[in-house]
Amino acid sequence: MIDASLLKVRRSRAGLGLFTSVDIRKGARVSEYVGNPLTWDEYMKSNSVYLFEISPRKTIDGSPRWNQARYINHSCRPNCEIDIVRGRVFIIARRAIKAGEELHYDYGEEYFNDIIKPKGCRCEKCDPPKRQKAA
Repeated sequence: MIDASLLKVRRSRAGLGLFTSVDIRKGARVSEYVGNPLTWDEYMKSNSVYLFEISPRKTIDGSPRWNQARYINHSCRPNCEIDIVRGRVFIIARRAIKAGEELHYDYGEEYFNDIIKPKGCRCEKCDPPKRQKAA
């Protein structure tokens, strides 16, 4: 797993994002999505946008700031993906990632439709940077 000190939270096109300060090889474990486990009642009452459903019986609330992976934004063209192993959520590099790049993964169809789509997706695929017109 990448040393957490090599991942930096900075301003990004979607608010705050998580950026790498080192090159990351394809397939490397980048980070782990961690947080407080919720009971069913807590899950049903929660308004957190950092909930990660691991299984029908296990959900974690990743909202604490010590969960560095909470800063990884959604992308429709992600450079990372999720791997759930024995109830733990790992973020894996889908491709080689260069130092300075922001980390992204696809949050999934349900989250996208409920949370992202109504506000408009701000990933580079859906909202490319505007080109400056020549003077």
